Amino acid sequence: MAARIIYEKDKMTVRLEGDLDHHGAAIIRAGIDDAILVNRPKTLVLDFGGITFMDSSGIGLVMGRYRLMQSLGGEIVMSNMPKNIKKVMRLAGLEKLGRMEDEEVKV
Repeated sequence: MAARIIYEKDKMTVRLEGDLDHHGAAIIRAGIDDAILVNRPKTLVLDFGGITFMDSSGIGLVMGRYRLMQSLGGEIVMSNMPKNIKKVMRLAGLEKLGRMEDEEVKV
């Protein structure tokens, strides 16, 4: 599991790659949270384009970052999701937390 964080103006994009499972999510969560608290973006974009596998930890990753962004007055966007991941996200009701973009969100 890897994540590349790109910050530009008021937007922070996190490009996720590999398997998003319990072990990987714990490491990624801490890095994303630290970057959010330091940079204070208005928009957090989680780019799922590089995810090859995701379990329920991915849902938890989104929900936790949503709560953090809400506490800072920001928003969350989920982008570039493979069809199977998008289906799981919708079933979990995550489209109510933030926008779901079909393509990569440009920074």
